Order: sequence, then structure tokens, then C-alpha cells
Amino acid sequence: MKLEPLYSINVTCVQCGTEYATSRVRPSFKKPIRTDTDFCAYYKAENPDFYVVRVCPKCGFASTEHSVNKLTDKQREDFRSQIGSRWVGRDFSGKRSLEDAIEVYKLALLCAQVIGERDRLIASLLHHIAWLYRYQNNTAQEQRFLAYSLDSYIRVFEYEGVGANDARLLYLIGEINRRLGRFNEAVQWFSRVVRDEKIMDAAMIRASREQWQLIRQQMEEQGKEAGLS
Repeated sequence: MKLEPLYSINVTCVQCGTEYATSRVRPSFKKPIRTDTDFCAYYKAENPDFYVVRVCPKCGFASTEHSVNKLTDKQREDFRSQIGSRWVGRDFSGKRSLEDAIEVYKLALLCAQVIGERDRLIASLLHHIAWLYRYQNNTAQEQRFLAYSLDSYIRVFEYEGVGANDARLLYLIGEINRRLGRFNEAVQWFSRVVRDEKIMDAAMIRASREQWQLIRQQMEEQGKEAGLS
């Protein structure tokens, strides 16, 4: 019997209390065939990222497993007045297309912004939307959402401070700057990873060095002085 990549789990909506089904990709199918330098992954079968967002079919509240697990009265009212009051019942519990994934991620982004979710979660949603447009080869929209995610990641760095995963965050800010053609800004962030003695993440240090070298090559190709040492 052939194992299907999707399986169903039940979750309870934190907004209205409805229990509903949502699909996930089995761990054995989560092996990417390749990964971009900003961690965007590509899969032979179902893409697990398509199923990260779960959407309540009754009220329309969209979230991820990293979203808040309890809402205040004000958050509930803000959601109802700005999103829930216009919700028309939809069921996203089965197989999702790329277009479905874009729709549910944008809904999750709206919900997160309305209830005042953490910048880290909002940055991740924006970054994932950029990846979805990359799969679609929609460069204009990809760049647009990369820029939005960059602003959010920088806010995470500024307001949450240095943490255990700071090397990855610094690298990501550098890499998104590079992808947006902001080479000087990218070099500044990569250099933080390479030169900060407190950072012990060898993989991120190596990746930062590689992207730093890539920027030198890109700037030389454009006839510019890299100014790197």
C-alpha cells in the first residue's frame, strides 16, 4: 500500500473554539531536493510549507503552530471587526495548490497584523510569501515581500536583542539585503556574523563568508569596487 504524503490532524480555533481538520506533510516526505541560500526549500512531492497555515472554516482565523494560543477580548474583537465579519466559509483542509498557499499565508499575515503578533512571526510569514512567489517565478512580488520581511527581521533584531539563534537572523538579514541588491548593507550584516567572537555557529559563519565572497564577485561584475578585506 502506497503511503500518501498528506495526513490530517484536528486543531481547535483559538478565536471561535471550533475544532477542524487541517493537512500536514508526513516527515518522511519532508526531504528537500535543494535549498536556496535564504532557506527556501524545493520538494519532489508535496511542499510542507503549503500546509504550515491552518484556517478555521467557520470564522476564518488563520494561524500557525507558532502563533499565540490564546486571544484577549480585544484581539477577538479586532479580528471580528476587521476580518471575521467579511469571512465567507472556505475549507482548506485538503490538498493545496500554490495559489491556495499564497491565499492562506496572506490571510495568516492579516490575522497576525490585526491581533498584534510578534515581529518574528510576521517576518516569517512575509518571507514565506516571498518564497511562494519565487516558486511562481513572480520576481516583482517576490522582491516586494522580501523587502517587507527584511524590515520585520531588522525589527526583531532591534527589539528582541541577541539570542541563541542570532547568527541565523544576522545571516538572513544579510542574505535578503543581497537578494535585493543592497550589497553594502549585506556586507555589514555578514561581517557581524564573521567577526563577532560570541557567535559560535560554524554553519552560519561559513555561509556568511561564502555570500560575502559572492557579493565581491557580483560587484566586480557590475564594475564596482567591493571595498572588502
